[in-house]
Amino acid sequence: MSSCSTSERPAAAGCGCGSAVAFDGASPAYKRALTAVIAINIVGFVVVAIGSWLADSAALAANTLDFAADAATYALSLWVIGKSVQLRSGAAFIKSASLAVMATGILGLAIWRALTGASPEGGAISGLGLFGAAANLLAALLLVRFREGDANVRSVWLCTRNDLIQCLAVAATGVAVTVAGSRWPDVIVGVLLAAVFFPLRLADHRSGP
Repeated sequence: MSSCSTSERPAAAGCGCGSAVAFDGASPAYKRALTAVIAINIVGFVVVAIGSWLADSAALAANTLDFAADAATYALSLWVIGKSVQLRSGAAFIKSASLAVMATGILGLAIWRALTGASPEGGAISGLGLFGAAANLLAALLLVRFREGDANVRSVWLCTRNDLIQCLAVAATGVAVTVAGSRWPDVIVGVLLAAVFFPLRLADHRSGP
């Protein structure tokens, strides 16, 4: 069942069997929360993109693309609210495919940085990682009461929760870069985000309605 108030709980299925229909996000409160989360991700994308370029960081580049993908996929989730089951299922598939493309791009970027890049700025990586964590914590607080629902509702919550963990890992990467005086912690985290963390998010998006 949804963690919404009574007025926002899913209605019983029309079959008369008393089964609950998964919450599909069709409530004004959820739409407002999701719109705010999209705005948070757009701001996060702009800030971290600039920081990634200046710090020359593969881990921050992964974080930048993550913010961009989240803003786009969450906008898609907002659009399909109230649409047919087929459209909602198709949206979940599109989100999964976009994450796969993003993971491949990040993996290529991390390898390119490993071969050509200089050591990134550890302090900037940690600072922007903490900024991203704060942004995702705010988003998670907005979404926590809507964490149960259909595939699209659940995928938004799961990705926001996992993004918070990712940003903390990026912040720790900046510390490792500073201590080691090497770009390799940054490269390794960039590869891990593409090869390990994003496939986990694909599984989040593929969960059934």
